[in-house]
Formats: sequence, C-alpha cells, structure tokens
Amino acid sequence: MKKCVIICNPNSGHNKKKEIIEKFKQILQDYDYAYDVKYTKYSGHAKKIVKELPNDIDLVISLGGDGTFNEVVTGNIERKEKLLLSHIPLGTANDLGVMFGMGKNPVNNLKMVLDGKVKEIDICQINKQPFVYVAALGKFVDIAYDTPRKLKKKFGYFAYLINAIKSFNTKTHLFEMEYTCNGETYRGLYSLVLVCNATRMGGIDVFNDVKMNDDRFEVLMTNITSKKDIIKSLYLVKTSDITKVPGFYFLRTNHLKIKLTEEPKKNWCIDGEKLKPKQKNFDISIIKGIKMLLPTRELHKIFIDE
Repeated sequence: MKKCVIICNPNSGHNKKKEIIEKFKQILQDYDYAYDVKYTKYSGHAKKIVKELPNDIDLVISLGGDGTFNEVVTGNIERKEKLLLSHIPLGTANDLGVMFGMGKNPVNNLKMVLDGKVKEIDICQINKQPFVYVAALGKFVDIAYDTPRKLKKKFGYFAYLINAIKSFNTKTHLFEMEYTCNGETYRGLYSLVLVCNATRMGGIDVFNDVKMNDDRFEVLMTNITSKKDIIKSLYLVKTSDITKVPGFYFLRTNHLKIKLTEEPKKNWCIDGEKLKPKQKNFDISIIKGIKMLLPTRELHKIFIDE
C-alpha cells in the first residue's frame, strides 16, 4: 500500500475541513493509499512538516491556499530526497487550482489528481525564497497579504476587491529600477513588476502562452500611474494580449537581476504572501527537479511536452 500525507491549513477558505478530510480518506483508501493528516498551526509549519517527513512517503497533498502550497514546495526543496507533491485548493483566489484544471469541489479535484500524471515543474526563486507562480512588486500587490483573514473568510474574493478599491484611490508610486536580463541591462521608472510562471494571477487570466517546464519565467512591467490608464489596462487584460498593450514591457528569461535605488515602500508579494525582509537587490532564477501529480485536463496547455 502506498503512503500519502495530507497537509491541511485549517484557516484557508471557508470550507468544512473535517467533512472534506473524511471524504478524502475513503477516496485514498479506494486508490490503495494509507494516509496521515497533519494540520498546520502557524505560519511556516507546512514547510517544517514536509522537511521532516520520511523518505518513503509516496505523495504529499497540500490542502489549502496558494500560500500553503508555497510552504510545502519550499520544504520539499530543502530536502535531500524530494517527495512527489500535489495541491488541492481551498483558498480564496485559487489561481493554481484553476490553472491545473480544477473546479470548486475538492473531492472531485482529489479524484482528478489521483487519476492524473506526474510532471516536473519549474519553480522560481527570489533571493533563494521559492515561489510557485508569481512574485510581484508595486501597485495593488499588497492587497493579497494585507487583506484581513476575517474578511476573506466572510466575503471570499470580494474581500480582495474591497482592498483593491482602497489601493486604487491612493497615489501610484514610481520606483527607480535597474534590471539585467538575457545579457542586457536596462533602467527606468516603474509602478508594477510581475514575475511569474503562470497564466493567471489574482483571479485574472493574464497570459495566454505559459509553459511550466520550459526553463523560463515571464516578466511584465509597467510605468502606468494615472487612474484612467489603470482602468484601461485592467480592461485590456481581459480583452487583449497584455504583452502588446502600450505602457507594458514583457520579456521571458531564466535569470533576472533587479536593483532598486531605495527600499520599496511595500514588500514583494510571493504566492499571495509577504516577502521578508525588505531589500533593494533581487536575484530571480529557476529551480528544477520538483515533481507534481496533476490532473490531465489542462496539461497540454501548460507543459511543452504534452
């Protein structure tokens, strides 16, 4: 019998965790898995749990939000012997789950995972801190980590919109930046920088052609500051190819160095959580060798060998 460990964040989303876990147990038994459930108790606990798991675990399932999965991945990267991972979303935005072809029913999602396929995915890191799908600096990015948990549990995705409206009415800050990519160095003033390995961020489909195993990540920058242009750009994200919208600068690479002239007023946001501590210099690269068990539904869209 195979061995599975479920790492559950009891604070993610507003689902009934105990009922979900009970249904998971029966499904795992049907798929010939012995199982153990470990609940996280504090920030960083999921990372610690994964680091300390024995090497004979066949599958680790993250049950929570994108931040929980970030911890699971980070713990796995710090292991000598890597484990096979999967992720069942229970958070508010659940960008990763949507990208992997999952719906809102966690039980159905588990069945799709267990019937799925093992894929090796690229994991990005910023100053040695892994992020699975997005790191962002600038306008709006603090919404993800500054929105109170009580609001998210009560209002779900609408809680983010409340904070977004507040951020929209504040002055947009331009930060001076030098960045080196693909052998070239550039300088400029920017209001937002997105570094990602995903098609979707903050509940919005941003990129059309992203592969999670092509040894590259996507970078999008803008110097837009006026409210009128921000509204226009948000509309164009939904209706156009954002990489061709005036005021946006797009590139693909596997190594990016960023130097700011001063520490940013807001921290970077990585997978919905705050990057600590504040710094001026950032080195972004790719980590290989992390394997995931994923539903087959969307693999042809997000992997180059499907």
